[in-house]
Amino acid sequence: MKIATWKIKSLTVRLPQVLDWLAANPVDVLCLQELKLSDDKFPLKELEAAGYQSAVFGQKTYNGVAILSRSPARDIVKNIAGFTDEQSRVIAATVDMPDGEVRVVNGYFVNGQSPGSEKFEYKMKWLNGLRDWLREELLTHPRLVLLGDFNITVDDRDTYDPEGLRETIHHTTEERQHFQALIDLGLLDAFRMFDQPEKSYSWWDYREMAFRRNRGLRIDHILVSEALKPLVRSCVIDKLPRKNERPSDHVPVVAELATL
Repeated sequence: MKIATWKIKSLTVRLPQVLDWLAANPVDVLCLQELKLSDDKFPLKELEAAGYQSAVFGQKTYNGVAILSRSPARDIVKNIAGFTDEQSRVIAATVDMPDGEVRVVNGYFVNGQSPGSEKFEYKMKWLNGLRDWLREELLTHPRLVLLGDFNITVDDRDTYDPEGLRETIHHTTEERQHFQALIDLGLLDAFRMFDQPEKSYSWWDYREMAFRRNRGLRIDHILVSEALKPLVRSCVIDKLPRKNERPSDHVPVVAELATL
């Protein structure tokens, strides 16, 4: 089973890129973030023609998440149970593998703008709500994957300028403590389960030739539960779509899980 995450930053603009990528990379599950469209505008037919069913939680202009899967998704939950939120940021669904089901939680984490801002406070509350909900999800679904645009660097390896950006947004102690709190639930960073090239990033600013200069951040993550750890065979960042015309500023991250 291959499962991927990609912050697409407008599916309306980049549907052809998604379809091309899926044709070249026929993953079993693709989680998209920042759809920027409502449910009624979602391209269900085009994705069905490509072999994917869709669980969608859209929002006009902003946010929006979707789980594309080759097998039917069921037990769909939208947003964080017990946390009131007007934004479409989380969708969870159960999908089947040959050896059993996997719970997929796709999140477009709050950006937070800047430390000390109201949006940063919202991010802290949102992360608390996510952690509390996931604790219960893991009890019901021990085979769980949490993936998406986390808007958090895990440590200094995940940023092109660790000293210059220290304690700025995506790099604060508070954000990284929240990431660690997710790990403490019994989740593992699939990317760091393997030796990886230095300066491996999943996001680059559009400005100042950041991609060409590799001035990026790793803020798109795939976390797997302890029950799935023995099955993880690889986790890679696919930088190729960043070379597309009018690309998203994020690229896909792909994890491969074996079957027992």
